[in-house]
Amino acid sequence: MAPALDIVFLWHMHQPDYRAPENGDYALPWVYLHALKDYSDMAAHLERHPKVRGVVNFVPVLLDQIDDYVAQLATGRLRDPLLRLLAHPRPESLSREEKLFAVESCFRANRQTMIEPFPAYKRLADLHLMVHGHGQGVIDYLSGHYFSDLVTWYHLAWTGETVRRQNPLVAELMGRGDNFTLDERLALLEVIRSTLADLIPRYRALAGRGQIELSTTPYAHPLAPLLLDFHSAREAMPEAPLPESPAYPGGRARVDEHLARALDTHRQRFGALPVGVWPAEGALSAALLSRLAAHSCRWAASGEAVLANSRADFQQARDLYRPHRLAAAPETLLFFRNDRLSDLIGFEYARWYGKDAVGHFAGELEAVRAATAAEGRPLVCVILDGENAWEFYPYNGYYFFEDLYSLLEEHPWIRTTTFADCIADPHHVARIAELPRLTAGSWVYGTLGTWIGAPDKNNAWDLLCAAKQSYDRVLGSERLDAAARAAAAAQLAVCESSDWFWWLGDYNPADAVTQFERLFRRNLRHLYSLLQLSAPDALDVPLSLGGGEAEAGGVMRRSS
Repeated sequence: MAPALDIVFLWHMHQPDYRAPENGDYALPWVYLHALKDYSDMAAHLERHPKVRGVVNFVPVLLDQIDDYVAQLATGRLRDPLLRLLAHPRPESLSREEKLFAVESCFRANRQTMIEPFPAYKRLADLHLMVHGHGQGVIDYLSGHYFSDLVTWYHLAWTGETVRRQNPLVAELMGRGDNFTLDERLALLEVIRSTLADLIPRYRALAGRGQIELSTTPYAHPLAPLLLDFHSAREAMPEAPLPESPAYPGGRARVDEHLARALDTHRQRFGALPVGVWPAEGALSAALLSRLAAHSCRWAASGEAVLANSRADFQQARDLYRPHRLAAAPETLLFFRNDRLSDLIGFEYARWYGKDAVGHFAGELEAVRAATAAEGRPLVCVILDGENAWEFYPYNGYYFFEDLYSLLEEHPWIRTTTFADCIADPHHVARIAELPRLTAGSWVYGTLGTWIGAPDKNNAWDLLCAAKQSYDRVLGSERLDAAARAAAAAQLAVCESSDWFWWLGDYNPADAVTQFERLFRRNLRHLYSLLQLSAPDALDVPLSLGGGEAEAGGVMRRSS
């Protein structure tokens, strides 16, 4: 008889810092929208199914922004223009600029799953399409009533399915459909505030009762292998063009700073240090692994292709379903995601009927169990974003999770677990495989090519390297006081996020590329300002125009 099967689900929660560096206003709303819809739903699915276990990973810069939104909503001093629009006392007095912003922003949702199911919202979308082709001036013919309903419906569409089922106000507003009053919009703001304020306590409670393990990522989500060594990109892509800068200045100290800050803020929020770390983008290298070990991180994880690139004799049934360790850093165990199973949830099952998808998933696990029968109890790692896929599922994935977690709770041979438990489980410890080398790569195709190697990405690295050199010179001169030094260090961390490099490229939608590369250049300019230096003219030139389509498969989906 085949042995039982262990499965670890790791749900990765991440958004970069969207705050405009000059004034703290939010350039994009994805933090609070995903918190309202996805982070709240993901907690509720686990709360409804207490026998299901897993790992939830929060990037610290995301949690900082959630805290910031809670403070904004508590005080009424709103720095997100969409929230200001929702709270606007007189929508009939909106300027043309505000109206254009509303229609540009309030249809950024999956039309099939988040607009068309609601006739009143669809009517607003159809009206916009009807007037859109007649020039910007026509927007003045749309009434304040239109914009009041539009911004309300946008936020209703971004509520989690569990919020809709549990909150009477949301259910009432969605049922009525139009003529939303200022008092009702302000009440909806309070729903948003309370939902966000409850998130960290809910996840802390899930961890406190042992149902989930909470893990972290280096503070601002930097692509750490590249901070340590640009040439690590050539381990999986030998011909990759590299930036003109030979290396990121002081990269090791910066990686250590992101790690130390992540561990410290995690302990402050959740009451204990994390056992393990999901590196940004699942990007690992031998050099990064040694830094993780130096910070007492007991586990890290990456994509299946990284393992395949690291083992010339890779065999999925023998190698994928067990922990590994690198001789140079044996203290930190490595786990690798099953790319097929993870991507089925992330990209395919949204088009399936829920019970069929769950039945298929169980069949895939049965195939793994049969293929590994001679290897002992397999450990399957399913790792994906905990936020971006559900927009493509009916009802935000509610019924998929209800069916999936119900099956897992009562299944006779599938056991959900956590990485912390796996590294303490004698069975899995006995099955640790030695990895002779670790080929640097990420969960995107097993390479680092999403962040380096193209002209615009390399140009962005050179701009960041130049800024870091200026940062080092100024801080070395000690001409800044302690507060100014701290502000510059915080701004540098934001500039080091992986997201700025991810979005550059003509395979991404042009409007998303423009938003992100513009914010990257603004962040760099502000860093120079904090250093009391003039920014180089190169920061006035766009890095990339974009213009492609969003990636259809793999782990390439992002909010935009």
